[in-house]
Amino acid sequence: MKFLFSIILIFSGVVCYAQITYETVYVDYDSAWQYKNLKIVPIRVKKGAHNPAMPGILSLSQALKLGFATVSERGTASTENVHFLRIDNHSDKSIYISSGEVIAGGRQDRMIARDTILVPTGKDQYVPVMCVEEGRWSDKEKKFMYSDFANPHLRKVLDQNKNQVLIWKEINNQLELGGIKSKTLAYLSRNIDKKMTLINDEYYNFFLDKFRKTDSSVVGFVAISGDRVIGSDIFSSKNLFYSQLEPLLKGYTDDAVLFGAPITLTDKFLHEYMDKLLKDEKSQEEFVKYNGKIFRQGGEVMHVNTF
Repeated sequence: MKFLFSIILIFSGVVCYAQITYETVYVDYDSAWQYKNLKIVPIRVKKGAHNPAMPGILSLSQALKLGFATVSERGTASTENVHFLRIDNHSDKSIYISSGEVIAGGRQDRMIARDTILVPTGKDQYVPVMCVEEGRWSDKEKKFMYSDFANPHLRKVLDQNKNQVLIWKEINNQLELGGIKSKTLAYLSRNIDKKMTLINDEYYNFFLDKFRKTDSSVVGFVAISGDRVIGSDIFSSKNLFYSQLEPLLKGYTDDAVLFGAPITLTDKFLHEYMDKLLKDEKSQEEFVKYNGKIFRQGGEVMHVNTF
């Protein structure tokens, strides 16, 4: 069922907004969905907020699925090449790559280190990455496979620190918490745990079904578990959001399965959190300085992500 929404939208123009604040979006608290320890509140675009300034753009998951991009190692020496991957764009469209997206295979599994746009240059392009498999650097390069987004706990460590040792430490903590044994200390080794995978799929299918049945005005969401906001992702267009939705959901549901608790966060706290994020550009800048990041392209905000 992957790429259910995005394939339909690939070749249509992407409608974008110069900023992502209450001027252009609203939090649809009345449409919140909850399954066990995870609550998701959709964020929708306001009517009349359109700014058709950007051309069509592919997500990394789309581009790889359709054969419009290929991933390979930059070289064979770990010391020189572990923190880079070669991603070639074979299409005539730009490809949006987000920090936190995981690529399995190669000489070791990696995670994209920062948001970036790969324009169709016809040349090799190199993307910064971090290792999410501490115990492997293979002599032979395996085929690379797209493996969704990391969960918000790991994405937070990535975006706040860009420190390889701290990323390995977070992965080790998560493996221990889940009781998962991995010879190579691979973040993705959780996928071989059938019990965890089945529970994750229950969460994932519930929320994917909700997004399928709602209208297409959604551009992001905020997620809650226990007494805290575990994260939010908001995009500059409906097309871009739906192209990222399925891999994003995988990361959030994984977080709820591993770290989740019964929802106790008050509506008041959630409203205050979203006010800090969306009130205006100034307050947003101040809030994400310590709680997330903003990705801009050509002066326009494309993606806001918080933890």
